[in-house]
Amino acid sequence: MRRLANILAVAAALVTAFPIYWMVLSAIKPAGEIQSLDVSLWTANPTLDHFVRVITGEGFGRYFLNSAMITLAVVVLSAGVSFLAAVALTRFKFRFRTTVLIMFLVAQMVPVEALTIPLFFVVRDMGMLNTLWALVAVQLAFTLPFSIWMMRGFVAAVPEALEEAAMIDGASRFTVLWRILFPLVAPGLVASSVFAFIVAWNDFVFARTFIISAKDNQTLPAALLVFFKPDENDWGGIMAASTLMTIPVLIFFVAVQRRLISGLGGAVKH
Repeated sequence: MRRLANILAVAAALVTAFPIYWMVLSAIKPAGEIQSLDVSLWTANPTLDHFVRVITGEGFGRYFLNSAMITLAVVVLSAGVSFLAAVALTRFKFRFRTTVLIMFLVAQMVPVEALTIPLFFVVRDMGMLNTLWALVAVQLAFTLPFSIWMMRGFVAAVPEALEEAAMIDGASRFTVLWRILFPLVAPGLVASSVFAFIVAWNDFVFARTFIISAKDNQTLPAALLVFFKPDENDWGGIMAASTLMTIPVLIFFVAVQRRLISGLGGAVKH
């Protein structure tokens, strides 16, 4: 039974990894091989021309920096707000607490496409079109409900007796939050941060909708459109740019994978 489970796990991993492998392979293939009808799982003439053309292309560095700043802001703000909101929803009793939690679920159920146009008018009326802060605010609106729900479970798993004992010993509320509660729920913060990172880094719809005329404020996913030509698409450039976009996500995931795995398993073992 265990051998069958291992075989199925390896098969699932191969199926999941194959599109990434094909993307990287297409990025290092010469242009003629990419468009060839003879399918090959390797190339005898690997080249980095597509990567050089993408990196040295106009605006790539600026677009990369924009995506990095937006993603960093979303991850930091989402982690901080979701942690404090989860503490408030778990440790304090107030009216309509259940209603607030239900509204978080409702917010997660609404499709992004249904809210894009209303959000466009809201952002326009606030004078935030063509700004990076518009993308940060919108991404926060979509990542916070999930992050708060996840963090609420981690905070609820921490015994209140730990906090009460610390306060009896003279610790302030801030000390309890920072020195006791925060380290215990850190795995949950990592798990929610991975979600926020992926959502913000890969965003295309909002970047394309809210950044209209300010080309310098465009992000990497939307900038990929430059490789889609009216007559013929530049698949080498598309694959090379997509590979470069994937690298930061992989680096971030590898850096936090241990805490992520422990976070998915639970916050505190009683």
